[in-house]
Amino acid sequence: MDENGSLYVTDYSKHEVRRYQRGESEGTVVAGGNGQGNRLDQLTNPLYVFFDRDHSVYVSENVNNRVTKWMEGAKEGIVVAGGQGQGNGLTQLNHPRGGVVDQLGTVYVTDCGNDRIMRWPKGATQGSVIVGGNGRGGQSSQLSCPIGLSFDRYGNLYVVEHVNHRVQEFKINSCACAIYCRGFTAVNNQLLKSAIFFFFIQMTF
Repeated sequence: MDENGSLYVTDYSKHEVRRYQRGESEGTVVAGGNGQGNRLDQLTNPLYVFFDRDHSVYVSENVNNRVTKWMEGAKEGIVVAGGQGQGNGLTQLNHPRGGVVDQLGTVYVTDCGNDRIMRWPKGATQGSVIVGGNGRGGQSSQLSCPIGLSFDRYGNLYVVEHVNHRVQEFKINSCACAIYCRGFTAVNNQLLKSAIFFFFIQMTF
């Protein structure tokens, strides 16, 4: 939900994203809506959506292994992360899930299949790994299928992991690009569900 109270919904089977303003029942297609495919005017099984202050919509596609940006009123998207096939190279993603975009247009995305968090500056042709990328596992330096992320007002990064049933907090030193982490493990699926809820709440502020 954006600051105007509009709700954005991904439709996995219709391969589109709709925006519902207050009082609307039909909504407006803001991304995709041209059938399944990998053209820039198409989506394939969109899972997660996030947006910036200009109301551009960013869509994470599980099958196309990319994140596309759809500016308000656009008929097609722009690839801002991945889009070079499924893989573990710095130009690739492997089943991306949730993400966020900052005020500079830098995209942060959970790369579930590669167990890492990637950062893609605006206009970059490849990303960089800022968390994980050390193989799948339960150590504090590892991730296991991350699906959601969020930053707090102090720049701390929180990552939701599907397989490890936990949320980890990472303190990122923007000057030295050093990463320090403190993890806490969910004892059951209920805490994981709460963590996912926390992730979506954080995205709205």
